[in-house]
Amino acid sequence: MKLGCSRFLLSCHVLLCLSAIWVLAMADVPAGQRPGCPAKCGDVDIPFPFGIGKQCAFHRGFALNCTSINGTAKPFSGNFEVTKISMQDSKAWMNIWTISWQCYDQATGGMTHYNGWADFTFTPFWISEVDNKIFVIGCNTLAYMMGSSGILPLVLNWQARPWTCDVAQKNMSSYACVSNHSVCVNVTSTTDEPGYRCKCSDGYEGNPYITDGCQDIDECLKNSTLCGYGICENMAGNYTCSCPRGKDWTNGICQSRFPVIPVVGTTGGLVVLVIALACACMIQERRKLQKMKRDYFRQHGGLILFDEMRSKQGITFKIFTEEELKQATNRFSEQQVLGQGGYGTVYKGILEGGVEVAVKRCKTANEQQKKEFGKEMLILSEVNHKNIVKLLGCCLEVEVPMLVYEFVPNGTLFQLIHGNHGLRISLATRLGIAHESADALSYLHSSASTPILHGDIKSSNILLDRDNKAKVADFGASILAPTDKSQFITLVHGTCGYLDPEYMQTNLLTDKNDVYNFGVVLLELLTAKLPFNFDPDVPAHEKSLSMMFTYAMKENKLDQILDAEIKDGDNIEIIEEIAELAMRCLEMRGDNRPSMKKVAEKLDSLRKVMQHPSVQRNPEEMECLLGEPSSMASSTVTSAGYFSIEKKAVNGLQSGR
Repeated sequence: MKLGCSRFLLSCHVLLCLSAIWVLAMADVPAGQRPGCPAKCGDVDIPFPFGIGKQCAFHRGFALNCTSINGTAKPFSGNFEVTKISMQDSKAWMNIWTISWQCYDQATGGMTHYNGWADFTFTPFWISEVDNKIFVIGCNTLAYMMGSSGILPLVLNWQARPWTCDVAQKNMSSYACVSNHSVCVNVTSTTDEPGYRCKCSDGYEGNPYITDGCQDIDECLKNSTLCGYGICENMAGNYTCSCPRGKDWTNGICQSRFPVIPVVGTTGGLVVLVIALACACMIQERRKLQKMKRDYFRQHGGLILFDEMRSKQGITFKIFTEEELKQATNRFSEQQVLGQGGYGTVYKGILEGGVEVAVKRCKTANEQQKKEFGKEMLILSEVNHKNIVKLLGCCLEVEVPMLVYEFVPNGTLFQLIHGNHGLRISLATRLGIAHESADALSYLHSSASTPILHGDIKSSNILLDRDNKAKVADFGASILAPTDKSQFITLVHGTCGYLDPEYMQTNLLTDKNDVYNFGVVLLELLTAKLPFNFDPDVPAHEKSLSMMFTYAMKENKLDQILDAEIKDGDNIEIIEEIAELAMRCLEMRGDNRPSMKKVAEKLDSLRKVMQHPSVQRNPEEMECLLGEPSSMASSTVTSAGYFSIEKKAVNGLQSGR
């Protein structure tokens, strides 16, 4: 038999120098999960410590590129395609595209060759000496292998870092085995360099490189014959076998303590009967649960909500199942709690697709609220304002409905004002938050498709985004604005320090209650003081922030209660204007309070004056900023006593100052 090449040489030369250089090349990155990172590239799972891009990987040695090849996404490590990753065995399968060959050239009478190289220096990989095989066919053929076989899949071992376990565990910030029930395993590469990898402890499975990645194996569920005819009981990391009464576990089987009596038929019948009864009970319980969920859904107006959603186009509101929200919040784990209040607990959740949400579990709901809940949710879902937290959906198949909102990442105004964070809050920032919040409430009262009363405005219900822009939240106390007196709510809402005295007397919730609550928020922004002081040694007029403020204004001592960060600035007139506005919001009679629309307009005008201090010297600029002629501004101020800074500016112009 004559071959085209007298010699055929297939080889792949691989450098496996896992030297100390790799150690220096890797920055110490704390181990753990990388949120927002893709878990797949095409059809290939990408488990941590691997990641698409170095920001998603444990370190740069595990960073992969997800590249589209002929319309198909494929992961690559350097120039090599990764086809599979095994966490349990710490192995990776790659396609190596370089081959070495050497053939006889009949034309020249000599040998021609090509050397292909796959260099894994400075990486966590080395060639598996167990999983790679090479087959050579021919006569007088020389074959050798330093790693793999041409373009065929190459199996690589990998390690977390090139240190022993003892060394790695001395620096827990970069230690890779972060899961409970995980262990460190020393490994040795083909160059005898030390290293370690992680694996789950016996009886556990999963990913040891992420927090709580190793989960208990239910051996009894996986193997129903594990204990033969005995009773298998799963335990953390293990299982036990026991026997029914009258039998002992001996030599791996259940053996009777007494001579076997020929009652096999009777025993078999009893077993079948017990199984049948158990199945019947399970089916009955499942049906009861489904019926209960359907009843709750109807009680909360779910059918009405469905009809309304079908009749309106473009609605993004979603009705979630209880199981969806359990999965999103890790079964309502305490670690996911964002906050708690009188109306319920708010959890951070992550929906399918990685969308972050806030899930509110309400505590109670009366029968009337349950009946109108679905319809009111649809109305609230249509609220669309940049300074109002968006209601994304709800869950109606539980006893008390759950609400799903957009997630706002930067905490609350209460935390910004009263938190011990060392940040300086400028007057401009405070005024901006006040105006944005007032604009949102004005929208709810007068611009929404159906007027809405918030009912519990306070600094902890005003959220802040990354740019400290305000978003009004927590509609736990909200109601649709009543159309007649019979619809007024008679249940006391609100929080200590914010409660409207008129509401406490009449038990009637109106838009002016929100105005009063907002006035207290303005005081918090001006003074950085809590709305109520529970210290028994504090004088009576200093218990409530609103009382302290009213007393200070009457005694002309406003500067004594202002926050030190703003009272020494050049904007004392603007501060006095805000204080005057707060006084009007805190009027005892609701009829004497301004509407939220007027409050928002006032704060907006103050922002414009503060942003353009030179306006007082230019009538045209004054007219442009206020949106009205200067003379009209003067008359408006004189009659209403409302825009006094604008009045001072216009009067200053008229006096030639």
